[in-house]
Amino acid sequence: MSNVRIGLVGAGVIGARHIGAIDQCDGVELVAIADPMATKAQADVPLFMDTQAMLSQVKCDGVIVSTPTEHHLSPTLAALEAGAHVLVEKPICATVEEASQIVACCAETKRHVLVAHQRRYYPQVEQAREIIRDGLLGPLVAVSGQWTLRKHETYYDPDWRKKWQAGPIVTNLIHDMDAIRYICGEVHSVMAETGNPVFGWEKEDVAALTLRFESGALGSFILSDQTTSPWTWEMALGENISIPKTNQNAMRFMGRDASLEFPNLVLWKHEAPPHDWTQPLVSEALNFEAEDAYTVQMRHFAQVIRGEETPRIDAADAQRSLAATVAVMESARTGQRVILR
Repeated sequence: MSNVRIGLVGAGVIGARHIGAIDQCDGVELVAIADPMATKAQADVPLFMDTQAMLSQVKCDGVIVSTPTEHHLSPTLAALEAGAHVLVEKPICATVEEASQIVACCAETKRHVLVAHQRRYYPQVEQAREIIRDGLLGPLVAVSGQWTLRKHETYYDPDWRKKWQAGPIVTNLIHDMDAIRYICGEVHSVMAETGNPVFGWEKEDVAALTLRFESGALGSFILSDQTTSPWTWEMALGENISIPKTNQNAMRFMGRDASLEFPNLVLWKHEAPPHDWTQPLVSEALNFEAEDAYTVQMRHFAQVIRGEETPRIDAADAQRSLAATVAVMESARTGQRVILR
């Protein structure tokens, strides 16, 4: 079987993670990079100034798009129209309207777009989803979570990182919103407040939101990239080597019969009947075997290209995560609850 040929658009920090994942996958080959700033030191493949130049000169079975969010649409559409399948970084686009264009183009070209919500490839995400759907918590009543840390000052040196498209709602909350949707079910509506007490830039410094799920459960979430705290997904698991690990869980799923700390899975339940506050609570740390999510994602992308699997998260699914995320900004702007359709 011949290698799956992959082209990469955008060879920055996340692009490099994808290159590393390709190197770990048998039968997958990086064949070209489109990025005016790329160098041969990153990968010994042909380099191109833009997507169209790459696609016109190199045959790609799949294309990875890892540009800044506001530049996802054009290379994704170009790759689909060239006959390639696409793995585009999260969020799928900056707006729901742009995402709709990608969904339509997938149907027209009969090509798949996978969206790089890499947390869906972590075993504890799948395990949490199964625990809730199998009823081990009883009816889900409430969800709470936070993503709160302090990014380094030089992170904001590029002017584009001061814009709303690069704020923590679009850049970071999108991960948690997608995981929440996947684990708990669809979000019915969102209410939110945002603030800029630190920098006063276009992008938000903090957001607080309330979620109503279609199941009737309620959720709350606090988000900030300007706080000193140990509570984020990355800190819980050590996913990002530049962010020190704390092992502190950042989310809790609370049911009538039991509750689950996440992402390091800890199950809490009453020791004995009548299963109420008169009884001691006991905890159980659940086991899971972790593998690099980017490698699992790349292996899955290759299998989708070969027709061996269907996308774990396609364009339409990612559009729903984006809609729930941008609803946070809309609610904060209008002061109204946003109902998702």
